Amino acid sequence: MPSAPIKAMIMAAGRGERMRPLTDNTPKPLLKVRGKPLIDWHAEALARGGFTDLVVNTAWLGEQIENHFGQQSQTPPSIAYSREGLDFGGALETAGGIARALPLLGDVFWLLAGDVFVPGFEFTQAAVDRFAAGGKLAHLWLVPNPAHNPKGDFGLGADGLALNLPKDSAEPRFTYSTIGLYRRELFEAMPFGNPQGLKAPLAPLLRAAMDNGRVSAQLYPGPWTDVGTPARLDELNQASTTY
Repeated sequence: MPSAPIKAMIMAAGRGERMRPLTDNTPKPLLKVRGKPLIDWHAEALARGGFTDLVVNTAWLGEQIENHFGQQSQTPPSIAYSREGLDFGGALETAGGIARALPLLGDVFWLLAGDVFVPGFEFTQAAVDRFAAGGKLAHLWLVPNPAHNPKGDFGLGADGLALNLPKDSAEPRFTYSTIGLYRRELFEAMPFGNPQGLKAPLAPLLRAAMDNGRVSAQLYPGPWTDVGTPARLDELNQASTTY
């Protein structure tokens, strides 16, 4: 019997400083690519894979994200919100935000950032089942390095393990797409539910797990953009390709 679909967390709490002035009045996940908010591309892709139970963390202008999904005429996904802005006055960074949302998530969950554009990615139950059957703490999708991150983030071994390589390594490094499958166990060093609102980045947790051989990865060859600046958003919207 196949496993039941798991939950997915979309990270949507950031201020989007590099996207100003566009994000002064609009949260970055609601900025539109090809006429559709970034977060909708994610929600629809997840739904195509059967994943309609979502967790969204919010801070900057988070009420707009809740209103956006609440006003949809078609059946919206089932969304639980982790309101970092209301609870702590601002975003808790990546690991802090995930730890805060853990009570809303299961032992295994999808994770992705609300500000990347990856229209062809397929979220599949088969990927979940493979990950759940193994002993890894995370499985990451890596992409070729964009111009703004030429040295990449992590290496990839022939055995499928993600590698914590130094920036000056002779081995190639790739960029983390922000898409991954995670186990709750990766965050066990932090208080469950992060009741104090500790701010913490994700990369150190991943690197420590990589050093112990507990993170796997694969390359994703399809279109991917970190929509981190107005120029990148304009480039996407001016391109002729449709999805």
